Amino acid sequence: MRWQGGRRSSNVEDRRGAGLGRPLAVGGGAASLVVALLVMLLGGDPSVVITPSGGRGPSSDYGTGGSGVPDDPRQAELKDFVSVILADTEDTWPGLLEPHGVEYVDPRLVLFTGAVRSACGFQQSAVGPFYCPPDQRVYLDLDFFDELDRRFGAPGDFAQAYVVAHEVGHHVQNLLGISRQVQAARQRASPEDGNALSVLQELQADCFAGIWAHHAQRERQILEAGDVEEGLGAASAIGDDTLQRRAQGHVVPESFTHGSSAQRVEWFKRGLTQGTLEACDTFGAQSVPRRRR
Repeated sequence: MRWQGGRRSSNVEDRRGAGLGRPLAVGGGAASLVVALLVMLLGGDPSVVITPSGGRGPSSDYGTGGSGVPDDPRQAELKDFVSVILADTEDTWPGLLEPHGVEYVDPRLVLFTGAVRSACGFQQSAVGPFYCPPDQRVYLDLDFFDELDRRFGAPGDFAQAYVVAHEVGHHVQNLLGISRQVQAARQRASPEDGNALSVLQELQADCFAGIWAHHAQRERQILEAGDVEEGLGAASAIGDDTLQRRAQGHVVPESFTHGSSAQRVEWFKRGLTQGTLEACDTFGAQSVPRRRR
């Protein structure tokens, strides 16, 4: 990606080294399978996922601006990169939402190490990057990008940009009122139907990430050869079917919460090629058919 000359966002909040530290190691068996799944689920509101609320892991030995702890040089460039991508989303979304009568409010992006407190509760990095609607913040442990590369075979800066753009997509859903509608509907739905609604919300965030890439390329020519393939690879690597097959050897479609690899690739591509909110109506398209009882 051509990102080095981009504007840096002023909405990055660095809490690395703030004292919560890393979570305690999880043992083998079912618990480790759950963590293996959660690590890669690019989530919306993490209150949907139950995570440990007590205890602290060992303190991190590197950290954060404002904490007095020297920054990890391995992550310095990643922090800079994330700031540029966030700024680019800030430059993209206001003009897209204005015709719909919605004012774009910049989200804040919180960098943390191991665990973090948010308006959605205490969360550990095992939940992956997440967006919290009540405080309008995206939360990201930069170590997630290493997991994306080494464990799941989705390397590259555009794959990382897709992660940030997906979470900002959840912020757009929040501003449009979609998040509240989905939450209300899930409370009335059966567990299976609630999962299906969650899938539709996640696929739409994938599509919104594609919208950002479409306009960033058209207006600022950020993409280089191979970037689109990186984004598609990341979308495929985090499909529920791929994760379940890796963790437990079989797939349980009714338990999907984010969509299959094929669905995630399809909706990201749709946003990337068409670049409109109308193209991302996953709910109207009924991408995840209701199961017969």
